[in-house]
Amino acid sequence: MLSLNNIEVIYNDVILVLKGMSMAVPQGKIVALLGSNGAGKSTTLKAVSGLLKPEDGEVTDGSIVFEDTEIQNLDAADIVRRGIFQVMEGRRVFEHLSTEENLIAGGYTRKDRQAVKRDIEQVYEYFPRLADRRHQTAGYLSGGEQQMLAIGRALMAKPKLIMLDEPSLGLAPLLVREIFGIIRRINEEQGTTILLVEQNARLALDVADYAYIMENGRIVLDGTPQTLQDNADVREFYLGLNEVGTRKSYRDVKHYKRRKRWLS
Repeated sequence: MLSLNNIEVIYNDVILVLKGMSMAVPQGKIVALLGSNGAGKSTTLKAVSGLLKPEDGEVTDGSIVFEDTEIQNLDAADIVRRGIFQVMEGRRVFEHLSTEENLIAGGYTRKDRQAVKRDIEQVYEYFPRLADRRHQTAGYLSGGEQQMLAIGRALMAKPKLIMLDEPSLGLAPLLVREIFGIIRRINEEQGTTILLVEQNARLALDVADYAYIMENGRIVLDGTPQTLQDNADVREFYLGLNEVGTRKSYRDVKHYKRRKRWLS
């Protein structure tokens, strides 16, 4: 469904952030993009959704192909109409609108108002907490409820591809597991393709069908979740486990350097 082919992204005509980035997202699958802060994960999503321009960013090389059409030069609004919806890091709900008004805004590009009403009820089925707060001002929802609302608002656009940027950020572990369970349910029940950017590698690998690991603007490793979980470097650097499977402590370590084979 989506492929990024050797793309380069430059900010302010100076800062090279993505350096020949390539990855593929098959239709109907959940693909995870993992990496530390500053690896270029959010920039990758913005390159796909057309949100680089407001930040003085630009795709300067390579191509982004969605359903056999290059989209790297399209406006963000055109990309949304083609079926791509990005849930931004930090949730970004419309704080002064009610929960239900946020959901209505998510279906803005749709013509059938009755279908929009039916889909609002479906969102409430996925997220019962939102149904209880349908008339509450969104800015007064908890962080977890706002994350649910952000995902629900994305569903209202009837997207073919949802891109989630750090959905676990700032949430309690039990709530994170609940949201990730709903992400998997949405994928299975609606067939929605999902590109998931996440620092919590363990949770992301639990729900993903395939995963890429990104460092310094490049993909350094990819494979099925089981393949990556079995990789010694992934276990040490992303899951915090050593070779015998116990959690590793770095309190007494002065230098923490990746093995050379990591980038080979």
